[in-house]
Amino acid sequence: MGPARVPGRARDSIYTRFLQSLGIHSASSGSDFAYYELRATDDILEEPTDEERNSLSRVADSIPWNAYRELQLPCLIPRANADARGVRVIAFIELAERFSYYGTTVVFTNFLQQPLPPHSRTGAGYADGQSGALGLGQRASSAIGTFNAFWVYLIPLFGAYIADTRWGRFKTICIAVAIALFGHALLVVSAIPGIIEHQKLALVYFLVALIIMGVGTGGFKANISPLVAEQYKQTKLFVRVNGNGDRVIIDPALTTSRIYMYFYLFINIGALVGQIGMTYSEKYVGFWLAYSLPTVIFLLCPIVLFLGRDRYVKSPPSGSVLGTAWKVWRFGMKGKWSLNPYTTYQHMTAPKFWDGVKPSRLEDSLRPEWMAFDDQWIEELKRGLQACEVFLWYPIYFLVLGQLGTNLTSQAATMATHGIPNDVLSNLDPLILVIFIPLCDFYVYPALRRAGVRWTPLRKISLGFMTGSAGMFWAATVQYFIYRRNPCGNNVATCVDADGKTITSDVNIWWQTGCYILVAFSEILASITGLEYAYTKAPKNMRSLVMAVFLFMSAVASAIGEAFVALSADPLLVWNYSLMCALAAVSGLLFWRRYQHLDANEDEMNNLSEGHLHSPTHGDVT
Repeated sequence: MGPARVPGRARDSIYTRFLQSLGIHSASSGSDFAYYELRATDDILEEPTDEERNSLSRVADSIPWNAYRELQLPCLIPRANADARGVRVIAFIELAERFSYYGTTVVFTNFLQQPLPPHSRTGAGYADGQSGALGLGQRASSAIGTFNAFWVYLIPLFGAYIADTRWGRFKTICIAVAIALFGHALLVVSAIPGIIEHQKLALVYFLVALIIMGVGTGGFKANISPLVAEQYKQTKLFVRVNGNGDRVIIDPALTTSRIYMYFYLFINIGALVGQIGMTYSEKYVGFWLAYSLPTVIFLLCPIVLFLGRDRYVKSPPSGSVLGTAWKVWRFGMKGKWSLNPYTTYQHMTAPKFWDGVKPSRLEDSLRPEWMAFDDQWIEELKRGLQACEVFLWYPIYFLVLGQLGTNLTSQAATMATHGIPNDVLSNLDPLILVIFIPLCDFYVYPALRRAGVRWTPLRKISLGFMTGSAGMFWAATVQYFIYRRNPCGNNVATCVDADGKTITSDVNIWWQTGCYILVAFSEILASITGLEYAYTKAPKNMRSLVMAVFLFMSAVASAIGEAFVALSADPLLVWNYSLMCALAAVSGLLFWRRYQHLDANEDEMNNLSEGHLHSPTHGDVT
């Protein structure tokens, strides 16, 4: 593999440190370019002693080249190497998919809530008006937006099951892209002149497109994240001598965390470009352009998938692992059911529950034929189910994130925008993530480790809940002043003058900035860490499924969010944000209290030996 070219002389810059954090180190330099290549992985890995585990510093390993290409830095791809270009397939698809998804959904609120501007056939509001189309109001807009979020994150359960048992991840991604592309085409139809003026017809096209796009997006999301991290093969702690001659421990968990941080970073680069471009397209041209441009970008995906079909590592299907896991649990519960629900719960959560289903503990005569796995696979299954239990707290957190694309967008429309589209400020969230993810990786997290702080996933998740709560407190405060500084008081969304012109509050739209900053930081702490936790704690042959369970928590949050639709309109919005603030804060505190014991065993959980499960159809699948 040849070195990757990087424009400019950035050897001592933050950009160089960024490259080095990904495992790319300077090899040579010339007058026009600096060349970088990956540091080779050690052939012999030295495991740390118990004393070294407690005394040596822990650092992340270099991100492997395949995973690095997943992150899609086009300026680093060697243009002369055709095979290397093929490895970029999934990375390009991920960015294009996120560009198209966020580029369209960012304008959904205005398309649904606001009415078609007078004499407009495109929905564009131009410089002095508010873009809109169907005029369904804020409650209907929030309800449909919440349904979309539910649907998109329900489908990953099916996408993961199909990928793990029948098609494999790559084939599932290909089919999901084709389905999503058809949905995007229908979405464009809903916004073209001649259709958009007919509210009911446009709404039918829109809803059908939403359902079809959700099927494609859900099938895609369940499989792309595990595929990225699987490019890194090391699973055990090992010792390496760094450039300063010091012995350090390379921690695969920190490496996986780094992979997902940069994966999330470039997702948000795609989302940022898509959202900013489409909000201005909606404002000055119309919704047909805001839906067409993402579709055009997405059209490239099938072509790239076809060209790169033989140049990417593909995960084969592994058989019905979910069915085996269900049989294991039922076998373990024999004789432990009780009419008293609390007694049953105690049996289910007993410390020795899983020991009773390990093959080595059973006589041959008592061991079912389907029990074709070893004891270590049971340990992995136990760890994966513990991760799924952790995810049960995430719906409260996702309720907070759901405010960004719905109620906060509507809130901005009631403020003094000074010509800025009301939905453009939602781009502060991905912008802040793009800026602060590298800063956390370069400075914040290493500083915490040097200070002796155990910066474990569960601690980050707990703090993420609290930071999201602070963001909702900010939003409630802004909403309070919006009501205070509008002549219509608590009915600001429907406030008009004698000529029918909308009267907004004089609170500047940029006061929303604090909320977006706090929520973005909560994503770094909780959302990215959730992806990491789903991957590192799942058995190898259940990674897509456990990732889908994590994503499904967003669908649960959307279902719960339907109960809050009544609060998503004047004069109750202060109560809405205040309730979100309280729920996130209380959940963060209870979450930490519940899982302190898992946090203490983090190293032990990450360093389990790999188990083996034999499938009659697929053979050894781990």
